[in-house]
Amino acid sequence: MSASRPPHPRPFLLLATLALAGAAFALLQSLVAPALPVIQRELGATPTAAAWIFTAYLLGASIATPIAGRVGDMFGKKRMMLVSIGALGVGSLIAALATALPLMIVGRAVQGIGGAVFPLAYGVIRDEFPRERLAGGIALLSAVLGVGGGLGIVLAGPIVAQLSYHWLFWIPLMVVAVAGIATLLFVPESTARAPGRISWLGAVLLSAWLVCLLLGVSEGSRWGWLSVPTIGLFAAAAALVVAWVRVEERAEVPLVDMRMMRLRGVWTTNLATLLLGYGMFSAFVLVPQFVEMPVSTGFGFGASVTQAGFFLLPMSAAMLAVSLLSGRIANALGSKVPLVLGALVSTVAFLLLALAHDRPWEVYLASTIMGAGIGFAFASMATLIVEAVPREQTGVATGMNAIMRNIGSSLGSQVSAGILAANLLATGLPRERGFTVAFATCAGMMIVGAAAALAVPSRARRAHATADFG
Repeated sequence: MSASRPPHPRPFLLLATLALAGAAFALLQSLVAPALPVIQRELGATPTAAAWIFTAYLLGASIATPIAGRVGDMFGKKRMMLVSIGALGVGSLIAALATALPLMIVGRAVQGIGGAVFPLAYGVIRDEFPRERLAGGIALLSAVLGVGGGLGIVLAGPIVAQLSYHWLFWIPLMVVAVAGIATLLFVPESTARAPGRISWLGAVLLSAWLVCLLLGVSEGSRWGWLSVPTIGLFAAAAALVVAWVRVEERAEVPLVDMRMMRLRGVWTTNLATLLLGYGMFSAFVLVPQFVEMPVSTGFGFGASVTQAGFFLLPMSAAMLAVSLLSGRIANALGSKVPLVLGALVSTVAFLLLALAHDRPWEVYLASTIMGAGIGFAFASMATLIVEAVPREQTGVATGMNAIMRNIGSSLGSQVSAGILAANLLATGLPRERGFTVAFATCAGMMIVGAAAALAVPSRARRAHATADFG
């Protein structure tokens, strides 16, 4: 926090405002997934075409987040937050009114721009909170991403059953409107600025490689992982990444400073974020699908979409509770500790799901443990990034961290779906072995994530590296 600026006089009100904006984005990210078959049927779309409803949102968020973070660092975080919240609202309105697939996809892409809310909010917290409250504030805001995602899956079934798919967007739109007004009234404009201009060539190349990578990941299970289109997209993504790095290294004022990305505290945290994002979103996909399997399969519980959502409620509750504890641990021992702890606890949860899932209470227990692990990990990631970079790089650095989470979540959901598709019964439903392998794979990813977390430098070393960088 700038020495010339006192702490925000009403920090709780500020944090509540930022959390409300983040909750709206998180809800819209997950509400659609369980209702996708219903939306597909109502719009008369094929499964492949309907998948773009989710893919467009992910692409919009991934492309807009680092660019908006950089613009916020340059011209003011509150200003860009209002733009992001406005995009979230406009996209929600388009999607709520959509009766045809192309318009729905446009609405979802515009909604994705609202993903910049999180990195911008982290920057606001860094500007306005005293150092001793920084970790707790970021931890609580980070928990909103997981809690909102879990609640979205829980609420999707009742909303579609009692109302219609249009209300999946009308309800969040109301939250967005309140968040926009509250941001205008209660969020101060940032004083920390990074003067310069935007490297538009860097922005185009960043967008291009993200589109190729995420499109390849999202469609790979349908096209075939070894198909010409999938391999072509991955090859194009690799070539564009190389071109992007070279352009950014040579730019006088880069969009994303490669020196910052090479800081040990940044790249290790980003790697852990990617791996833990894999596990978090795999859980959101696998657990509901597992409990919805018919009892006749010999392992499923025959749950409805609404009932399946209740299996994730303990996960959301544990995330919120643990995020409060995570901030205290970070203040006492550093944010690296809850990140490592979160990865290890998540490993235990996935191992339980792989080995003991015969009774509902076992799944509820694993869901609770999973929520605690995700709560610890996600509450510390943004703090580690914030502590590793200069103040004027906060927005773009946390934006790139969000991209790593999006890539991980896309990989997790698609690879898990591919494992299930490779283990089918004669009826076309997944075998129990498919779920066991998918859960065990997630546990392996969490172990690698724990190793990445252990490689994150200590608080003293991060501070020294940041000072050298600045």
